[in-house]
Amino acid sequence: MRDVLGTLEGWWDEGRSAALATVVGTFRSAPRQPGASMLVGPDGQAVGSVSGGCVEGAVYELGSDVLRGEDPTLQRYGVSDDDAFAVGLTCGGILDVFVEQVDRESYPQLGEIAAAVRDHRPVATATIVSGPGVGRRLVVWPDRVEGSLGSERLDDAVRDDTRGLLAAGRTTLVTYGTDGERRGEGLGVFVESFAPPPRLIVFGAIDFAAAVARMGTFLGMRVTVCDARPVFATSSRFPEAHEVILEWPHRYLAAEAEAGRIDGRTALAVLTHDPKFDVPLLEVALRLPEIGYIGAMGSRRTHHDRLERLREAGVTDGELARMSSPIGLDLGARTPEETAVSIAAEMIAHQWGGDGTPLSDRQGPIHGDSNVEPGIQAAELTHNSR
Repeated sequence: MRDVLGTLEGWWDEGRSAALATVVGTFRSAPRQPGASMLVGPDGQAVGSVSGGCVEGAVYELGSDVLRGEDPTLQRYGVSDDDAFAVGLTCGGILDVFVEQVDRESYPQLGEIAAAVRDHRPVATATIVSGPGVGRRLVVWPDRVEGSLGSERLDDAVRDDTRGLLAAGRTTLVTYGTDGERRGEGLGVFVESFAPPPRLIVFGAIDFAAAVARMGTFLGMRVTVCDARPVFATSSRFPEAHEVILEWPHRYLAAEAEAGRIDGRTALAVLTHDPKFDVPLLEVALRLPEIGYIGAMGSRRTHHDRLERLREAGVTDGELARMSSPIGLDLGARTPEETAVSIAAEMIAHQWGGDGTPLSDRQGPIHGDSNVEPGIQAAELTHNSR
Protein backbone atom coordinates (compact mmCIF):
# COMPACT_ATOMS: atom_id res chain seq x y z
CA MET A 1 0.00 0.00 0.00
CA ARG A 2 2.98 2.31 0.47
CA ASP A 3 3.10 3.18 -3.25
CA VAL A 4 -0.55 4.28 -3.41
CA LEU A 5 -0.89 5.60 0.13
CA GLY A 6 -0.69 9.29 -0.78
CA THR A 7 -3.53 9.03 -3.29
CA LEU A 8 -5.63 6.90 -0.96
CA GLU A 9 -5.13 9.32 1.93
CA GLY A 10 -6.20 12.23 -0.29
CA TRP A 11 -9.56 10.60 -1.05
CA TRP A 12 -9.90 9.57 2.61
CA ASP A 13 -9.27 13.16 3.74
CA GLU A 14 -12.02 14.32 1.39
CA GLY A 15 -14.46 11.81 2.86
CA ARG A 16 -14.63 9.81 -0.38
CA SER A 17 -14.57 6.03 -0.73
CA ALA A 18 -12.09 3.94 -2.73
CA ALA A 19 -11.53 0.24 -3.26
CA LEU A 20 -8.16 -1.08 -2.16
CA ALA A 21 -6.90 -4.31 -3.78
CA THR A 22 -3.85 -5.88 -2.12
CA VAL A 23 -1.79 -8.93 -3.02
CA VAL A 24 -1.87 -11.05 0.15
CA GLY A 25 -0.32 -14.28 -1.15
CA THR A 26 1.69 -15.60 -4.07
CA PHE A 27 2.57 -19.02 -5.45
CA ARG A 28 5.28 -19.83 -8.02
CA SER A 29 6.53 -17.03 -10.29
CA ALA A 30 3.94 -14.42 -9.42
CA PRO A 31 4.73 -10.99 -10.90
CA ARG A 32 4.30 -8.94 -7.68
CA GLN A 33 4.99 -9.63 -4.02
CA PRO A 34 2.55 -9.49 -1.06
CA GLY A 35 1.66 -5.89 -0.27
CA ALA A 36 1.47 -4.72 -3.89
CA SER A 37 -1.70 -2.62 -4.17
CA MET A 38 -4.10 -1.10 -6.65
CA LEU A 39 -6.86 1.44 -6.08
CA VAL A 40 -10.19 1.91 -7.79
CA GLY A 41 -11.03 5.53 -7.07
CA PRO A 42 -14.35 7.23 -6.42
CA ASP A 43 -14.48 8.52 -10.01
CA GLY A 44 -13.36 5.24 -11.56
CA GLN A 45 -9.63 5.95 -11.59
CA ALA A 46 -7.20 3.02 -11.44
CA VAL A 47 -4.00 3.70 -9.48
CA GLY A 48 -1.18 1.24 -8.81
CA SER A 49 -0.75 -2.37 -9.84
CA VAL A 50 -1.16 -5.84 -8.36
CA SER A 51 0.37 -7.84 -11.20
CA GLY A 52 2.24 -5.56 -13.57
CA GLY A 53 -0.69 -5.64 -15.99
CA CYS A 54 -1.72 -9.31 -15.94
CA VAL A 55 -4.99 -9.22 -13.98
CA GLU A 56 -5.65 -5.52 -13.45
CA GLY A 57 -8.81 -5.59 -15.56
CA ALA A 58 -10.40 -8.34 -13.47
CA VAL A 59 -9.32 -6.70 -10.20
CA TYR A 60 -10.74 -3.37 -11.39
CA GLU A 61 -14.13 -5.03 -11.84
CA LEU A 62 -13.97 -6.49 -8.33
CA GLY A 63 -13.05 -3.09 -6.94
CA SER A 64 -15.97 -1.50 -8.73
CA ASP A 65 -18.31 -4.11 -7.25
CA VAL A 66 -16.98 -3.41 -3.74
CA LEU A 67 -17.55 0.32 -4.25
CA ARG A 68 -21.14 -0.47 -5.21
CA GLY A 69 -21.68 -2.20 -1.86
CA GLU A 70 -20.34 -5.74 -2.27
CA ASP A 71 -18.58 -7.29 0.74
CA PRO A 72 -14.77 -7.43 0.97
CA THR A 73 -13.53 -10.40 -1.03
CA LEU A 74 -10.48 -12.59 -1.49
CA GLN A 75 -9.90 -13.73 -5.06
CA ARG A 76 -7.28 -16.08 -6.48
CA TYR A 77 -5.89 -15.59 -9.99
CA GLY A 78 -3.57 -17.98 -11.73
CA VAL A 79 -2.97 -21.25 -13.49
CA SER A 80 -5.28 -23.11 -11.12
CA ASP A 81 -8.26 -21.08 -12.38
CA ASP A 82 -10.26 -22.04 -15.46
CA ASP A 83 -10.24 -18.36 -16.38
CA ALA A 84 -6.47 -17.88 -15.99
CA PHE A 85 -5.78 -17.01 -19.59
CA ALA A 86 -8.94 -14.90 -19.83
CA VAL A 87 -7.63 -12.58 -17.15
CA GLY A 88 -4.16 -12.65 -18.66
CA LEU A 89 -1.98 -14.25 -15.95
CA THR A 90 0.30 -15.87 -18.52
CA CYS A 91 3.42 -15.85 -16.31
CA GLY A 92 2.41 -19.10 -14.63
CA GLY A 93 2.08 -17.70 -11.12
CA ILE A 94 -0.80 -17.45 -8.69
CA LEU A 95 -1.95 -14.31 -6.89
CA ASP A 96 -4.36 -14.03 -3.98
CA VAL A 97 -5.85 -10.52 -4.01
CA PHE A 98 -7.97 -9.04 -1.21
CA VAL A 99 -10.33 -6.21 -2.18
CA GLU A 100 -11.97 -3.94 0.39
CA GLN A 101 -13.63 -0.53 0.59
CA VAL A 102 -11.67 2.20 2.33
CA ASP A 103 -13.28 5.30 3.81
CA ARG A 104 -13.27 7.16 7.11
CA GLU A 105 -15.78 4.77 8.66
CA SER A 106 -14.18 1.49 7.57
CA TYR A 107 -10.57 2.60 8.07
CA PRO A 108 -10.45 5.34 10.74
CA GLN A 109 -6.72 4.80 11.43
CA LEU A 110 -5.57 5.48 7.85
CA GLY A 111 -4.52 9.07 8.48
CA GLU A 112 -2.35 8.09 11.44
CA ILE A 113 -0.82 5.20 9.48
CA ALA A 114 0.04 7.53 6.59
CA ALA A 115 1.68 9.99 8.99
CA ALA A 116 3.77 7.21 10.54
CA VAL A 117 4.94 6.03 7.11
CA ARG A 118 5.94 9.58 6.14
CA ASP A 119 7.85 10.01 9.40
CA HIS A 120 9.60 6.61 9.06
CA ARG A 121 7.94 5.35 12.24
CA PRO A 122 7.13 1.62 12.31
CA VAL A 123 3.51 0.52 12.09
CA ALA A 124 1.76 -2.60 10.79
CA THR A 125 -1.77 -3.60 9.88
CA ALA A 126 -3.28 -7.05 10.47
CA THR A 127 -6.44 -7.66 8.43
CA ILE A 128 -8.67 -10.75 8.34
CA VAL A 129 -8.87 -11.76 4.67
CA SER A 130 -10.47 -15.21 5.05
CA GLY A 131 -12.68 -16.83 7.66
CA PRO A 132 -15.07 -15.21 10.16
CA GLY A 133 -14.85 -11.44 10.41
CA VAL A 134 -13.37 -10.69 6.97
CA GLY A 135 -12.27 -7.08 6.81
CA ARG A 136 -11.67 -6.58 10.54
CA ARG A 137 -8.36 -4.90 11.23
CA LEU A 138 -5.83 -4.47 14.01
CA VAL A 139 -3.30 -1.63 13.70
CA VAL A 140 -0.11 -2.39 15.59
CA TRP A 141 2.58 0.04 16.72
CA PRO A 142 5.58 -1.04 18.81
CA ASP A 143 3.90 0.32 21.94
CA ARG A 144 0.13 0.18 21.31
CA VAL A 145 -2.69 -1.22 19.16
CA GLU A 146 -5.96 0.04 17.72
CA GLY A 147 -8.96 -1.88 16.45
CA SER A 148 -9.94 -5.51 17.03
CA LEU A 149 -10.21 -8.76 15.09
CA GLY A 150 -13.11 -10.01 17.18
CA SER A 151 -11.77 -11.53 20.40
CA GLU A 152 -9.20 -10.64 23.04
CA ARG A 153 -7.33 -13.93 22.59
CA LEU A 154 -7.08 -13.45 18.83
CA ASP A 155 -6.01 -9.83 19.24
CA ASP A 156 -3.27 -10.81 21.69
CA ALA A 157 -1.88 -13.55 19.45
CA VAL A 158 -1.92 -11.42 16.32
CA ARG A 159 -0.47 -8.41 18.14
CA ASP A 160 2.54 -10.40 19.32
CA ASP A 161 3.17 -12.03 15.95
CA THR A 162 2.69 -8.77 14.09
CA ARG A 163 5.30 -7.03 16.23
CA GLY A 164 7.73 -9.81 15.36
CA LEU A 165 7.03 -9.33 11.66
CA LEU A 166 7.29 -5.55 11.97
CA ALA A 167 10.69 -5.82 13.63
CA ALA A 168 11.87 -7.95 10.70
CA GLY A 169 10.20 -5.75 8.08
CA ARG A 170 8.14 -8.69 6.78
CA THR A 171 4.75 -8.66 5.06
CA THR A 172 2.95 -12.01 4.88
CA LEU A 173 -0.23 -14.02 5.39
CA VAL A 174 -0.53 -15.82 8.75
CA THR A 175 -3.05 -18.53 9.61
CA TYR A 176 -4.77 -19.02 12.99
CA GLY A 177 -7.63 -20.81 14.54
CA THR A 178 -10.76 -18.71 14.80
CA ASP A 179 -9.95 -17.72 18.40
CA GLY A 180 -6.25 -17.12 17.85
CA GLU A 181 -5.06 -20.71 18.22
CA ARG A 182 -1.55 -21.10 16.88
CA ARG A 183 -1.20 -24.01 14.47
CA GLY A 184 -4.90 -23.49 13.90
CA GLU A 185 -6.84 -23.21 10.66
CA GLY A 186 -9.85 -21.27 9.52
CA LEU A 187 -8.60 -17.70 9.74
CA GLY A 188 -6.23 -15.94 7.34
CA VAL A 189 -4.70 -12.69 8.63
CA PHE A 190 -2.67 -10.54 6.28
CA VAL A 191 0.06 -8.61 8.08
CA GLU A 192 1.49 -5.64 6.21
CA SER A 193 4.57 -4.08 7.79
CA PHE A 194 5.45 -0.45 7.22
CA ALA A 195 8.92 -0.57 8.70
CA PRO A 196 11.36 2.31 8.23
CA PRO A 197 13.59 1.90 5.15
CA PRO A 198 16.52 -0.49 5.62
CA ARG A 199 19.84 1.22 6.26
CA LEU A 200 23.02 1.17 4.20
CA ILE A 201 26.04 2.57 6.05
CA VAL A 202 29.01 3.22 3.77
CA PHE A 203 32.30 3.55 5.62
CA GLY A 204 35.05 5.34 3.72
CA ALA A 205 34.39 8.56 1.78
CA ILE A 206 36.20 7.41 -1.35
CA ASP A 207 35.17 7.66 -5.00
CA PHE A 208 33.48 4.24 -4.91
CA ALA A 209 31.39 5.37 -1.95
CA ALA A 210 29.48 7.95 -4.01
CA ALA A 211 28.40 5.28 -6.49
CA VAL A 212 27.45 2.86 -3.70
CA ALA A 213 25.43 5.61 -1.99
CA ARG A 214 23.54 6.30 -5.23
CA MET A 215 22.80 2.61 -5.64
CA GLY A 216 21.57 2.31 -2.06
CA THR A 217 19.23 5.27 -2.52
CA PHE A 218 17.95 3.71 -5.77
CA LEU A 219 17.16 0.51 -3.85
CA GLY A 220 15.07 2.46 -1.35
CA MET A 221 17.57 2.33 1.52
CA ARG A 222 18.44 5.11 3.93
CA VAL A 223 22.10 5.81 3.18
CA THR A 224 24.73 7.10 5.60
CA VAL A 225 28.34 7.81 4.62
CA CYS A 226 30.82 7.86 7.50
CA ASP A 227 34.50 8.81 7.54
CA ALA A 228 36.88 10.32 10.10
CA ARG A 229 38.62 12.58 7.57
CA PRO A 230 36.96 16.02 7.32
CA VAL A 231 38.41 16.81 3.91
CA PHE A 232 36.54 13.83 2.42
CA ALA A 233 33.41 13.51 4.58
CA THR A 234 31.39 16.36 3.08
CA SER A 235 27.80 16.49 1.91
CA SER A 236 28.83 18.07 -1.39
CA ARG A 237 30.75 14.93 -2.31
CA PHE A 238 27.78 12.67 -1.52
CA PRO A 239 24.63 14.55 -2.54
CA GLU A 240 22.52 11.37 -2.78
CA ALA A 241 23.33 10.14 0.73
CA HIS A 242 20.78 10.98 3.38
CA GLU A 243 23.50 11.95 5.83
CA VAL A 244 27.28 12.28 5.95
CA ILE A 245 28.90 11.67 9.33
CA LEU A 246 32.34 12.88 10.39
CA GLU A 247 33.44 10.34 12.99
CA TRP A 248 35.72 7.37 13.48
CA PRO A 249 33.78 4.48 11.92
CA HIS A 250 33.99 2.08 14.86
CA ARG A 251 32.80 4.76 17.29
CA TYR A 252 29.87 5.69 15.06
CA LEU A 253 28.77 2.07 14.57
CA ALA A 254 29.03 1.30 18.28
CA ALA A 255 26.96 4.39 19.13
CA GLU A 256 24.29 3.53 16.54
CA ALA A 257 24.06 -0.01 17.89
CA GLU A 258 23.79 1.27 21.46
CA ALA A 259 20.97 3.59 20.37
CA GLY A 260 19.07 0.69 18.78
CA ARG A 261 19.44 1.94 15.20
CA ILE A 262 21.15 -1.20 13.84
CA ASP A 263 19.05 -4.25 12.98
CA GLY A 264 18.85 -7.28 10.74
CA ARG A 265 18.03 -5.14 7.70
CA THR A 266 21.14 -2.97 8.07
CA ALA A 267 23.90 -3.37 5.48
CA LEU A 268 27.48 -2.20 5.98
CA ALA A 269 29.84 -1.48 3.09
CA VAL A 270 33.39 -1.02 4.40
CA LEU A 271 35.32 0.63 1.58
CA THR A 272 38.38 2.30 3.15
CA HIS A 273 40.68 -0.77 2.90
CA ASP A 274 42.87 0.91 5.49
CA PRO A 275 43.57 -1.21 8.59
CA LYS A 276 43.50 1.69 11.04
CA PHE A 277 39.85 2.24 10.09
CA ASP A 278 38.74 -1.22 8.99
CA VAL A 279 40.02 -3.43 11.80
CA PRO A 280 38.42 -1.56 14.75
CA LEU A 281 35.22 -1.13 12.73
CA LEU A 282 34.94 -4.77 11.70
CA GLU A 283 35.81 -5.89 15.22
CA VAL A 284 32.66 -4.04 16.36
CA ALA A 285 30.51 -5.04 13.37
CA LEU A 286 31.26 -8.76 13.40
CA ARG A 287 30.31 -9.01 17.06
CA LEU A 288 26.94 -7.31 16.68
CA PRO A 289 24.23 -9.99 16.50
CA GLU A 290 21.81 -8.22 14.16
CA ILE A 291 23.41 -6.92 10.98
CA GLY A 292 22.04 -8.16 7.68
CA TYR A 293 25.16 -7.74 5.54
CA ILE A 294 28.80 -6.87 6.17
CA GLY A 295 31.04 -6.39 3.13
CA ALA A 296 34.63 -5.14 3.05
CA MET A 297 36.54 -3.88 0.00
CA GLY A 298 40.13 -4.75 -0.80
CA SER A 299 42.47 -6.90 -2.83
CA ARG A 300 43.19 -10.53 -1.94
CA ARG A 301 46.34 -9.37 -0.16
CA THR A 302 44.36 -6.76 1.79
CA HIS A 303 41.75 -9.37 2.63
CA HIS A 304 44.27 -11.85 4.06
CA ASP A 305 46.07 -9.12 5.99
CA ARG A 306 42.74 -7.95 7.39
CA LEU A 307 41.84 -11.49 8.50
CA GLU A 308 45.12 -11.85 10.37
CA ARG A 309 44.70 -8.51 12.12
CA LEU A 310 41.14 -9.37 13.13
CA ARG A 311 42.20 -12.77 14.47
CA GLU A 312 44.92 -11.05 16.48
CA ALA A 313 42.20 -8.79 17.91
CA GLY A 314 40.32 -11.88 19.08
CA VAL A 315 37.67 -12.17 16.34
CA THR A 316 36.72 -15.83 15.90
CA ASP A 317 36.50 -17.74 12.63
CA GLY A 318 32.73 -18.00 13.11
CA GLU A 319 32.48 -14.22 13.38
CA LEU A 320 34.76 -13.75 10.38
CA ALA A 321 32.47 -15.97 8.31
CA ARG A 322 29.81 -13.25 8.50
CA MET A 323 31.98 -10.92 6.40
CA SER A 324 31.83 -10.79 2.60
CA SER A 325 35.38 -9.97 1.57
CA PRO A 326 36.41 -9.01 -1.03
CA ILE A 327 33.05 -7.29 -1.34
CA GLY A 328 30.62 -7.87 -4.22
CA LEU A 329 29.78 -10.50 -6.84
CA ASP A 330 32.15 -11.28 -9.70
CA LEU A 331 30.66 -9.21 -12.53
CA GLY A 332 34.01 -8.16 -13.99
CA ALA A 333 33.34 -4.66 -12.68
CA ARG A 334 35.92 -1.92 -13.26
CA THR A 335 34.33 1.51 -12.72
CA PRO A 336 32.90 2.78 -9.42
CA GLU A 337 29.39 2.49 -10.87
CA GLU A 338 29.93 -1.11 -12.01
CA THR A 339 31.44 -1.94 -8.63
CA ALA A 340 28.36 -0.45 -6.93
CA VAL A 341 26.16 -2.76 -9.00
CA SER A 342 28.36 -5.71 -7.95
CA ILE A 343 28.02 -4.78 -4.27
CA ALA A 344 24.26 -4.23 -4.55
CA ALA A 345 23.88 -7.58 -6.32
CA GLU A 346 25.63 -9.37 -3.47
CA MET A 347 23.50 -7.56 -0.88
CA ILE A 348 20.32 -8.62 -2.68
CA ALA A 349 21.53 -12.20 -3.07
CA HIS A 350 22.42 -12.30 0.64
CA GLN A 351 18.99 -10.98 1.61
CA TRP A 352 16.97 -13.41 -0.50
CA GLY A 353 19.26 -16.45 -0.57
CA GLY A 354 20.36 -16.10 -4.18
CA ASP A 355 23.66 -17.53 -5.41
CA GLY A 356 24.42 -15.23 -8.36
CA THR A 357 23.87 -17.95 -10.96
CA PRO A 358 22.55 -16.65 -14.32
CA LEU A 359 18.84 -17.41 -14.54
CA SER A 360 19.44 -18.90 -18.00
CA ASP A 361 21.54 -21.62 -16.31
CA ARG A 362 18.88 -22.50 -13.73
CA GLN A 363 16.07 -25.00 -13.91
CA GLY A 364 12.73 -24.72 -12.11
CA PRO A 365 11.04 -21.67 -10.59
CA ILE A 366 12.78 -18.29 -10.88
CA HIS A 367 11.88 -17.40 -7.29
CA GLY A 368 13.22 -20.36 -5.37
CA ASP A 369 11.36 -19.59 -2.13
CA SER A 370 7.92 -19.08 -3.67
CA ASN A 371 7.11 -22.72 -4.45
CA VAL A 372 4.90 -23.10 -1.41
CA GLU A 373 1.31 -22.13 -0.85
CA PRO A 374 0.77 -18.62 0.55
CA GLY A 375 0.50 -18.26 4.30
CA ILE A 376 2.54 -19.41 7.28
CA GLN A 377 1.49 -20.92 10.55
CA ALA A 378 1.42 -18.60 13.51
CA ALA A 379 3.48 -20.94 15.70
CA GLU A 380 6.20 -21.09 13.06
CA LEU A 381 6.20 -17.30 12.87
CA THR A 382 6.50 -16.91 16.62
CA HIS A 383 9.43 -19.33 16.68
CA ASN A 384 11.32 -17.79 13.77
CA SER A 385 10.73 -14.09 14.35
CA ARG A 386 12.08 -13.72 17.88
